[in-house]
Amino acid sequence: MTDLADFKRTLRTDMAKRRKMAHEIARNDAPLALVAQPLAILPRPGASVISGFHPYKSEIDVRPLLGKLAGEGWTTCLPEVIALGAPLVFRKWLPGEPTVPGVWDIPRPPHEAPIVSPDVLLVPLMAFDRNGFRLGYGGGFYDRTLENLRAVKSIIAIGVAYAAQEIDAVPRADHDAPLDGVLTEKEFFWVSR
Repeated sequence: MTDLADFKRTLRTDMAKRRKMAHEIARNDAPLALVAQPLAILPRPGASVISGFHPYKSEIDVRPLLGKLAGEGWTTCLPEVIALGAPLVFRKWLPGEPTVPGVWDIPRPPHEAPIVSPDVLLVPLMAFDRNGFRLGYGGGFYDRTLENLRAVKSIIAIGVAYAAQEIDAVPRADHDAPLDGVLTEKEFFWVSR
């Protein structure tokens, strides 16, 4: 297990550099390219909740996509880290509404925002592969969250990243939760299992 953890740590460092380079090149065009990708595969917007994420460091910006989805009738929300080792909590939020600094100064909705349970999650990542596995930051927040949500209902988890973040195979352990699809500025694909 130590070898896997060390390998993931090294890969995260390499992928952070790769993502930063992709961000420097495409940061202005990529958010609008995400909006243009066909996501008609998603369930009934009027009755569904979709979570996004506020871009952190060089993450791709999904806020314009969340704005489009909110306009189509989706309830949109952002995650909040409540404790190390705990799953994420999601609070209702629309692009343009205020945020407050959360853990690691990641913007999140204020505590007054209602807690909701997402049906679709747009998941940030450091790297992804065609088998639907992702390399995150190493805290396991999304792995725990996806496991908990999947235990109580059917959800869709879509990794969102720059196309340059794709690698042949993400190193993984048994606890690493797979994605159902991946969205980049260049394409959307379902993961077949």
